[in-house]
Amino acid sequence: MLDNVPATIQVASIGLIGGLLLGLAARFGGFCTLGAIEDFLYKGDETRLRMWALAIGVAITGSFVLMGSGALVPTEAAYLRSGWNPLASIMGGLVFGYGMALAGTCAYGALARLGGGDLRAFVIAVVMGVSTLITLSGPLAELRLWMFPDVHTTVPGGYAHALTGVLGIPPATVGITIGLAVIALSLASSVLVSQPRAILWGGAVGVAVVIGWAGTSHVAYESFGAVPVVSHTFAEPLGDSLIYLMTASGTPLSFGVGAVAGVIAGAVIGSVAKGHFRWEACEDPRELRRQIAGAALMGVGAGVAGGCTIGQGISAFSLLAYGAPLTLAAIMAGAALGLRQLISGLMPAR
Repeated sequence: MLDNVPATIQVASIGLIGGLLLGLAARFGGFCTLGAIEDFLYKGDETRLRMWALAIGVAITGSFVLMGSGALVPTEAAYLRSGWNPLASIMGGLVFGYGMALAGTCAYGALARLGGGDLRAFVIAVVMGVSTLITLSGPLAELRLWMFPDVHTTVPGGYAHALTGVLGIPPATVGITIGLAVIALSLASSVLVSQPRAILWGGAVGVAVVIGWAGTSHVAYESFGAVPVVSHTFAEPLGDSLIYLMTASGTPLSFGVGAVAGVIAGAVIGSVAKGHFRWEACEDPRELRRQIAGAALMGVGAGVAGGCTIGQGISAFSLLAYGAPLTLAAIMAGAALGLRQLISGLMPAR
């Protein structure tokens, strides 16, 4: 039945489905990177951090089940084809995290807020999308490549595959074991176990990433590589969505464009269902200036690090790519620094 449907429309539809899950998770489950960091640092509440860990564990387990069954070929995923540049992970992650604190959200969070009627998030999404493309393929691209050269490899560059060489067991077995261990650690506290909703939506985020890998891998196989094998990330797709909106007659749909639309749609559904939809805008020019600066920094950081909180923090992590843990740690460190600066700046001088 799908034989006559272009591969680009198929993968965009898959992105839309996963995006819907992510948008609903943000609105119904409160799934948010910056919110998780703020809760932990300033409230001592680790619930949303454990939701993140659960999402990562589910995504790792599901992705390596796909690899073990042959439904996902590791070398087809860009995160495992690219050589690791630790400096890019650290610098890009720190810049992204600091920008996230200034803007008050990440790319995924901006889309979820936009779906709730927050027009400030629209500005953040547009600025970040443009900034990411400027860094990846625009005026800053040559500088980025000079400072952080791209490295490619024909050998899957991930921890599971490296451990295979040491332990002599299949990568899928290693990955599934690690994924289940992460799930167990995330649930090893009454904080999360006592909140079924948090478990449901944390798991749903991981499932959305697995759907992305499974769906695009299947379409790529059936179309003889007409589309790339990808999963959710929201830095470059913001820019791609802007380009698609302006040049749809000559630009094909993509997984990322579908995912962006899906998150917004899911967030609209969730916010309306909860009675939280309301139009909001900046009243303070200083706030808008800070958010624009933060969005621009996030775009640069994502371009250097190779992804955002979802792209590196869950999708790349789901494959146990070398750069994912360090990038996520750097993002969190940058966000903590930015939050500390913002909060200290709001305190009266002694």
